[in-house]
Amino acid sequence: MSISIPAQPTRRLYGVLAALYLAQGIPTYLLLVALPPLLRDSGASRTAIGLFTLLMVPTVLKFAWGPLVDRYPLIRRLGHRRGWIVPTQILVSALIAAMAFVAPTQTVLLFAIAFSITLLSATQDIATDGFAVRQLDATTRATGNAIQAASVALGVVIGGTFSLVLFERIGWTAALLTVATLSLLPLLATPFMRERADPGEGEAGGSEPAPRPSLRAFFARPEARLFFLFALTFRASEGLMRGMEGAYLVDLGVPLSWIGTLYGAAAISAGLAGAALAALLIRQTGLAATLGLLGLLRTLCFLIFSLSALGVLPGLEVAMGASGFQTMIRYMELVALYALFMRASSSRQPGTDFTILTCAELVVYLVGTSVAGWIADAVGYGALFALATLLSLVGVAVAIAILARLPGVRWEGRRAAALDAPSTL
Repeated sequence: MSISIPAQPTRRLYGVLAALYLAQGIPTYLLLVALPPLLRDSGASRTAIGLFTLLMVPTVLKFAWGPLVDRYPLIRRLGHRRGWIVPTQILVSALIAAMAFVAPTQTVLLFAIAFSITLLSATQDIATDGFAVRQLDATTRATGNAIQAASVALGVVIGGTFSLVLFERIGWTAALLTVATLSLLPLLATPFMRERADPGEGEAGGSEPAPRPSLRAFFARPEARLFFLFALTFRASEGLMRGMEGAYLVDLGVPLSWIGTLYGAAAISAGLAGAALAALLIRQTGLAATLGLLGLLRTLCFLIFSLSALGVLPGLEVAMGASGFQTMIRYMELVALYALFMRASSSRQPGTDFTILTCAELVVYLVGTSVAGWIADAVGYGALFALATLLSLVGVAVAIAILARLPGVRWEGRRAAALDAPSTL
């Protein structure tokens, strides 16, 4: 089987997307993965560390200002979305550097800086997603989304795992200054961004102005409402499993060093391999079939966890194997979901539409993680994981029914060249 080499503009686009999504991943996983254990090691209270979960608030609520990013360029001479990406990333790196000169025990000040970082990163994410939606078409979307998911995996490794290694070896100040510098490097790709004009900026002919980006414009589209329902249901069980997966491995007797190695190795190996495999699956079988298959495989992973917790499949190897395989499935699902959400996004407000769908999925995930511990305390791991398995199966069934009402989705990738057309609904 021959492998086609993409044209230079396409290779350039893929490189730009890899850099832009890595730029978001490094600070995100520095704050969410590396910072909590560092604060605890420095003597911060569990209560103070728990408040850092509020850093997710800008990520959950970013849909509220998504229309503003789609509507107005921040620095017009840089281009619409590059004008948002460049200054926000510079400010993010500057704030990470500022953290280097704040003691880890100054949790209130650190939280204020970290919250500012997440607010800026969430805004940058809207602009980056809008750029990706506008530049990728059905022939390039699967590969572009695989690069997006792979960059997330690299962000976990650099911002989370590598940062912890740096902290241990060179200390708080030097490590944060190093991470701040690394987070600036992806900006080297921004001069190669080539933005298509948005409708209303030379693309939509006629004297009548294009509708202004808004939340109402998204929900006014019947097709968009179906995509929104899909986002709420497809992975509704994920939070229940992820919320207690690490705790279950600890209670099972898996050493912390093993868990850290498992998560780090899974992110770089299973994450990257899964992203590439998902892109291939979408091209070969279509987007709808890929999503259905991945949903069933995820349900199988949850079932294995249930049988492990109930003592039917005992042993550390079973649980760790299921965890590693689940990580691979998770990154594969990201690729397919990004492709679906981008297809659902209108070219008139791409950042807004994509952000609404990702936020809907994230809200359901956070609800699951917030109640997972309470359910586990009440009925045990076995019942919790069994509930997650059942909800996963129901979610897959609902998702397949929704996709059946969106016939164009089933051919995404496989007949992309014949069916590609920008969404302007």
